[in-house]
Amino acid sequence: MSARTGTPGGHAVATSGSRLWLALVLLSVTCVQAALSQSPATGVSLSGKVQDAETKTALPFLTLQLQTEKDSAFVGGRLTNEAGAFTFTGLKKGSYVLLVRSIGYQPVRQRVLIGELSAFLDLGAILMVKEARTLGDVVVTANADAVASTMDRKTFTVADNISQSGGSVLQAMSTVPGVTIGQDGKVQVRGSDKVVVLIDGKQTALTGFGSQNGLDNLPASALERIEIINNPSAKFDANASAGIINLVFKKQEQQGFNGKLGLMGGAGALWVKQENLPTIRPQYQGTPKFNPSAAVNYRRGATNSFLQADWLYAPTLNKNEFSTRTYDDGTVITQQVKRNRRTDYATLNAGVDHAFDERNAVTVSGLFNREKILDNGDNPYFSGSLQNRYRLWQFLEDEVKYTAFATAVLTHKFTEPGHTLAFTGNYSFHREDEKYFFTNTLPTFVGTDAFTLLSDEHVVDFNADYIKPLRQGRVEAGFKGRHRSIPVNMQFFAGRNSPLDTGAGGWATYRETIPALYGTYVYESERVELEGGVRFEGVRVDYDVNPTHNTYTSDGYRYVQPFPNVRAAYKFDDANKLSLFFNRRVDRPNEVDIRIFPKYDEPELIKVGNPGLQPQYSTSAELGYKTSWSKGSVYAAAYHRIVDGTITRIATQVPGSVLLYNVFQNAGRSWSTGSELVWQQTVSPTLSLSGNASVYRKTFDAFSVVNQYPVPVSYASPRQRLTSGNVKLNAVVKLPYAWQTQLSNVYLAPDLLPQGRIESRYSLDVGTKKSVQQGRGEIVVNATDLLNTMQLRRTIRGSDFRMVSTDYLETQVVRVGYNWKF
Repeated sequence: MSARTGTPGGHAVATSGSRLWLALVLLSVTCVQAALSQSPATGVSLSGKVQDAETKTALPFLTLQLQTEKDSAFVGGRLTNEAGAFTFTGLKKGSYVLLVRSIGYQPVRQRVLIGELSAFLDLGAILMVKEARTLGDVVVTANADAVASTMDRKTFTVADNISQSGGSVLQAMSTVPGVTIGQDGKVQVRGSDKVVVLIDGKQTALTGFGSQNGLDNLPASALERIEIINNPSAKFDANASAGIINLVFKKQEQQGFNGKLGLMGGAGALWVKQENLPTIRPQYQGTPKFNPSAAVNYRRGATNSFLQADWLYAPTLNKNEFSTRTYDDGTVITQQVKRNRRTDYATLNAGVDHAFDERNAVTVSGLFNREKILDNGDNPYFSGSLQNRYRLWQFLEDEVKYTAFATAVLTHKFTEPGHTLAFTGNYSFHREDEKYFFTNTLPTFVGTDAFTLLSDEHVVDFNADYIKPLRQGRVEAGFKGRHRSIPVNMQFFAGRNSPLDTGAGGWATYRETIPALYGTYVYESERVELEGGVRFEGVRVDYDVNPTHNTYTSDGYRYVQPFPNVRAAYKFDDANKLSLFFNRRVDRPNEVDIRIFPKYDEPELIKVGNPGLQPQYSTSAELGYKTSWSKGSVYAAAYHRIVDGTITRIATQVPGSVLLYNVFQNAGRSWSTGSELVWQQTVSPTLSLSGNASVYRKTFDAFSVVNQYPVPVSYASPRQRLTSGNVKLNAVVKLPYAWQTQLSNVYLAPDLLPQGRIESRYSLDVGTKKSVQQGRGEIVVNATDLLNTMQLRRTIRGSDFRMVSTDYLETQVVRVGYNWKF
């Protein structure tokens, strides 16, 4: 009951009950204001975890999109992290729709309400239900978006490449859009072989530091996917101007014990492409192929253990090159370089992931590889006609390579989702143990020679990487330190009238020290994306040479330079985006590029390094546009790359001799301007198509160099230009009874070399697979270079000679295999 009393002014005053009511009102207003102050202009953070509905295990690296409920406008896109978690930040008040998609699961569409009373919202576990269909019905690469939403990389699942299943990583890359295989088996991206190959995001001695090694023997069965990164961020090392290829090894993370077993077999060189020149041993034909593989995984609680093993036995006609050298004095030499190679390649990859708690986890893993190579080579040389053989050079190369790689990663997650600090330590060891035995048959005598080479590579890396989420983006920063040492010893054992240069042997030691700092800022709004970063890198390289070497002395180089990268994008809508990229990068010479020892597998075209070789620097810009629709997408890009100090081999003739020496040199400035198109389309439920076309104009500016080994010889080249490119088409057809077939066509246009050109090439690959045993088993049959048309024809012009060669190496292989999941 209320009460009033009179006052002189006739005003009423509140009783104690009304005062209490007023206090409650004021307290409520204060609480609302306090709540509002917790949701300022920074907006609301939305987080959650995505899990398998049956096993409750986390689903990492899934694509999520957030749209407005009213008009389905694109708000943001994310990938779940290793724990299946995600976070959207900077959300304004309103109603949204969260879309979660993954191949093999039913899509999830969940309504989300963002209010004003809480600055953080947790959706908890979002459960995804598996599709009720067998593996054979799963749509493959053509339906997966090959080009990432950031448009800085392309991703390809190895299992979807049916036509190359059971082969090497190099063979699998031959059908990947934007990638070509150049001379000497080098991977090229947009016409350049300056590509670094990573394994699970790390450099190892298995694939080379700042280079590419071992891809022709590494089995593709070991990989989950291949990522092509054309425009790396500052987080990556500054080397590799053409881009990065990241090989992601298979790794399961399901609960309990599970795995996969596979077995592929086949044969190559089914018929002779080109008959041998007279008087040499037969070339390999009908070469057997054998590739068993196994991957097992055991997860219990917070610990996940994995083990993967692959073995590739693949005798190959590794080289079968026919050449004609024409000298200005009228001398004509016809030759063949035939190399029968037997390779045994074994890889073991194992590791353990353990989460101490929700915020701290450790990963320890190791990789061991052994590669055994036996090469039997025949090099006949004829002067004038095939009736006048003046030399037969035969060799046996007995080589063993060992690689061991160990890594440990300690990750700390802060309270804020996505806020992490990771420490990584790596150690890589690589031993190269070569023995060469030569037989030099001339008209008047037979000589025997040999040499041995032992090289041990030790690399220690330490990384610290920090990521801080922001309202509309993130900040990344980190440090990397590396020390690398490669002592090499080469000994010549000269026989009668030996052509070996024994004065070029001895020892040499390569030492490299690299400290680096990087920082990156990423901003994202409804329409605009910005990313800017810079990597400061200091490099010190010392190359100590045996003081008794007859030509070369110790050398090296130093630099401390910034390497920036910028990405800016404008999103017209959910399906259309325009992006601009800019970066500056460096390609440092590899140890084998500066190695002082001549290589004699071809005694009249001798390869040798150059310790005076300097890094080459590149600056590139790219404009890309991507549009997507319900059943396909198109990505188009235009780019321009300038390279200063271009690293390449230059062949020169020793005065008064027919011998040619192929020496690495810095050949001045070069540049490439081109465009690329990546297209994919699901035409019908039974037909998916994808294609890639690239056209570029390559220019080498005029340059002059001096090959110091074995005697100084000058070479000068005028400016050279050529328009080149490539086209790749893939078709995946679903046939009755759960069969699926893939056709892959590759055409490579003529391309420019610093001393000449390489001619066009073409191949057709075909593969088919069938899902059996309710999706647990899979039968695969394929054939690479079905028409046996792939061959390498090139022309090299020197100051006093012209060489035309064609390599009829083994490219046609037929395989059949079976994979089983358990």
